[in-house]
Amino acid sequence: MKALLYPDPLISPVPITKTRPFLNPQTSVRIPIKRVDYWVGKSSYSAINAVLNSASIDEQEPDTKNPALSTSYRNSELPKPNQTVLEAQTKVCTGPTQTRPLTEEQAFKVLDTILKSAKGELKDEEPVSKAQLGAFFSAMTIRANAFPEPTQWSEGERRAMNHYWPQLIRVLPQDTIFIADPEGSIMGVGSSIGPQFVGNGTAEMRLVGALREVLAGGHLGYEEVQGVLKDVLPLKVGEMESSSVSESLFSAFMIGQRMNRETDRELKAYCLAFDNELGPAPVADVNSLTHYGEPYDGNTRYFRSTLFVAAVRSCYGESCLLHGVDWMPPKGGITEEQMLMFMGANTHLTPSQAKKLLEDDEVGFAYISQREARPSLYSLIGLREHIKKRPPLATAEKVQQIVRARGKEAIVAGFYHEGYEEPLLMLMRRRGVHAGLVVKGEEGALSMTTRLRTANASKGFPVNYCSGFRSVNLAPACAVDGVSRESFNIEVNAKDYGFAPTDTPRTDRSVAKNIELGLAALRGEKGPAYDRIVLNAGMIDHLLGSDGAQDISAAFDRAREAIDSGKALTRFLNYIKTSNKVVS
Repeated sequence: MKALLYPDPLISPVPITKTRPFLNPQTSVRIPIKRVDYWVGKSSYSAINAVLNSASIDEQEPDTKNPALSTSYRNSELPKPNQTVLEAQTKVCTGPTQTRPLTEEQAFKVLDTILKSAKGELKDEEPVSKAQLGAFFSAMTIRANAFPEPTQWSEGERRAMNHYWPQLIRVLPQDTIFIADPEGSIMGVGSSIGPQFVGNGTAEMRLVGALREVLAGGHLGYEEVQGVLKDVLPLKVGEMESSSVSESLFSAFMIGQRMNRETDRELKAYCLAFDNELGPAPVADVNSLTHYGEPYDGNTRYFRSTLFVAAVRSCYGESCLLHGVDWMPPKGGITEEQMLMFMGANTHLTPSQAKKLLEDDEVGFAYISQREARPSLYSLIGLREHIKKRPPLATAEKVQQIVRARGKEAIVAGFYHEGYEEPLLMLMRRRGVHAGLVVKGEEGALSMTTRLRTANASKGFPVNYCSGFRSVNLAPACAVDGVSRESFNIEVNAKDYGFAPTDTPRTDRSVAKNIELGLAALRGEKGPAYDRIVLNAGMIDHLLGSDGAQDISAAFDRAREAIDSGKALTRFLNYIKTSNKVVS
C-alpha cells in the first residue's frame, strides 16, 4: 500500500477498521480514505492530506458493494429492467429528430423478447417490466402518429410488428394494448380495444384521457399535468397498497411528454407540482442564497466540483444549497449525496435542518436529498430506470427552492441538449429569483472547465456556454411585478482569465477519486481541480451579480483566498461534523 504523507506533525492518523460512517465522540471528524479511515483533530482541519490509495478500489471481490464507486449506490431492491428492450428504448424513446428506427433484426428480437416475457417463457433474462412495455409502445405510437418521416417506423419495424402483433394482442394486458394502438388505427388487429379503454378508477381514467392526447403528439394544460401528477404520486409499486394507476400507463405518459418536447406550461407543472408537499419552504436568515441544480444522475467520467465550490463561496457570505439523490438513472454517476455519505455526513437532513446549516456562521452551505424534500418525486427512481430516457422531471427537478432566503436568491443549473437552456431560465424566472444561470458543462453538469475547446467539439453550444439573467434592482424579484432584468450569454474561455489550459480530471465513477481531487484542492494543492473550483466559484459570483464580484479578477482572488487560507476546507469539515448534530 502506498504511503500516506502528513506534512503537519500535529496530525497523528489512527487507522479505523469499521466500515460504517461515524464521528469521533470527542467531536473530531472522520475522513474516509477509500478503505482506510483517519481521525483528524479539529485543530488541524487545514492541514489534511487527502492522499488516496487507488489500488484499494480493486482489492474487493467483484460482487462486493464498494462505497468508493457510484454503481454501489443503486438500491439492490429495485427490479432490473430487461436489457434487450432497454437497448431498443435508447433508440426509439427520444425526440422527433434524435430517434433511430430499429432494423428488422432488432425489431424481431425485441418483440420476440416481449412475447416470451408476457408468456412466462423468457429464460436467462430479466422479464420485461410494465414500465418498459409502457415506454416502448408509447414511443412506437408517437412515432407512428406524430414524428417526421425519417424517424417514423422503418420497414423492418413494420414487418416485425405485423408478424408479432396477432400473438401479442392475446397475451398483453389491455392497458398496454391501448398504449400501442389508442385509436385502433395503427395495428389493424384488435382495433376495438384501444378506443374503448378507459382505465380503472378515477385517477387512472384521468391519466388515460391525458395520455390519449400525448400519444397523438399533443400537449396538455398546466392544471391537467398537475392533476395527473398529484393523482399518481407517490408511486407505490411493490408495496402492499397498490398504486392508483397502472405502471405501464404512467411510464407511457412520462416518456411521451418528453418525446413530444414539453411546452412551458407543462414544464412549469412538473416544476411546481410538489412545492408544498411537506409544507411551506423554511426561510433562512441569510443575505444571499444560490440554489444549485446539478443533473441528478451524476457524473460518470469527469470531476464533479460543485460540492467544493459551495464550501468556497460560503466563506464570503454566498450561501449555497445543493439538492439531488443518492443514485439516479440513466447514468447512475457520482452525486453530491454519494460523496457526503462516503465521508460520513448526514444525508437525511430535513429542509428545516438545512436552513440551520445555511445560517451557521461556521458552515454556510447545505445539501438536501430529494428523498427528504420531495418524497413523491423520489418514489419514481425505479420507474425512471425502466423508461431509460430522462423524463420531464429531469429538467424540472433542477429548478427547486427547497429552502428560501430572507435576502437575494439565485438558481444555477446545468444543461446539455440545446433547446433546454431557455425552458430552464423560464422556470427560474417563474420562481421569482433575482438571478438565474444555465451552464453547459461537461456531461451536462453545471461546472465550467479549464480545458480548451477541441476542433471536433459536439454540435450546438460549446462546453462553458452560459446564459442567464440578473435583476437590476435590489427589491426581491418575487415581490415585484414586472421586475427589470438584464439578460446575458457568454462562452467562458478560462485561458482569457489567466487559467492554464488543462484537461478535466477523470474520475470514472470513483466517488473516492472525486473526493480526493476536491479535498486536495481545498487543502491548497494547485492543479486542474483547484483551478476548476476557483473558476466556477469566481465566474458564478460574477455572472450572478454577487456583491464584490463585479470585477472578475477580484472574484477569482477572493475564491483563491478562501482556499489558500484554509477557510474553505474548515467549512467543508465543519459541515460533515455539524450535519450529524443539527436538530430540527
